[in-house]
Amino acid sequence: MLGIEIAILSDKGGRSYNEDACGHWHSDRHLCCVLADGAGGHGGGDVASRLAVETLIGAFADTPTDDGQALAGLVWATNERLLEHRASDKRLRDMHTTVVCLVLDFVDATAHWSHVGDSRLYWFRDGRLHDRTLDHSLVQSLINAGVLAPEQAREHPRRSELQSALGTRPEDLQVGASGGHVEVQAGDAFLLCSDGLWEFVGDEAMEHALGLASSPSAWLEVLEQQVREATRNRASHDNFSAVAVWLVEPLDEAASGADEAAVDDADGDPGLPLLED
Repeated sequence: MLGIEIAILSDKGGRSYNEDACGHWHSDRHLCCVLADGAGGHGGGDVASRLAVETLIGAFADTPTDDGQALAGLVWATNERLLEHRASDKRLRDMHTTVVCLVLDFVDATAHWSHVGDSRLYWFRDGRLHDRTLDHSLVQSLINAGVLAPEQAREHPRRSELQSALGTRPEDLQVGASGGHVEVQAGDAFLLCSDGLWEFVGDEAMEHALGLASSPSAWLEVLEQQVREATRNRASHDNFSAVAVWLVEPLDEAASGADEAAVDDADGDPGLPLLED
């Protein structure tokens, strides 16, 4: 059984309030982490992101998934819940949110994930970026078409235009997912983050900070500092949030006792759902 360490960061940035939300839940076998970045008038973004996190975590807790496609099914169901909520309150008719969800099976040492929009999942192995999700955005479509180089994405004037988000009609919704599940190992690290963070922290900076960090919370502290430094002279900048997950060596059950939790949560009590915004 792998050990797992978690840290969470969520900050309103240069805005008056925070429309990001993130949370996690775990059982004796699974960890489910969700991050969402909401938008919409009259506080709708805040409502959308929290509703997405709560709904998706609750759905997974009721019916744990084994692969990315099954998790994507829960994301589709979460979209239906947002559409129902929008229809019940005309003040929320414009609300929508991105979402990214990671599931770890720390008994079988596997992972799978799903996402919508431009909130990202990064997977690091041996201190280097191993894989990440691709945004549902105009800029990513330009990269896919070979019109735009990846390094130009962070500075593109239309970088915030999404092609999919929760709160979208089903016929227009795009949901990304890992094809099945992938094998993970001690030393792997995952980062779920909103665009308010990755826009200002490049892949190499994430790797460098990871290599110097002694814990997930220390890693996030460095990333937070980098966002603040990059936005120091900006009148306003976006909320930024992240969930950092480290896989560590298996617990020594002989030394620690068979009842010790597999998850070390730096931001809440083990075994309990956690939601932050």
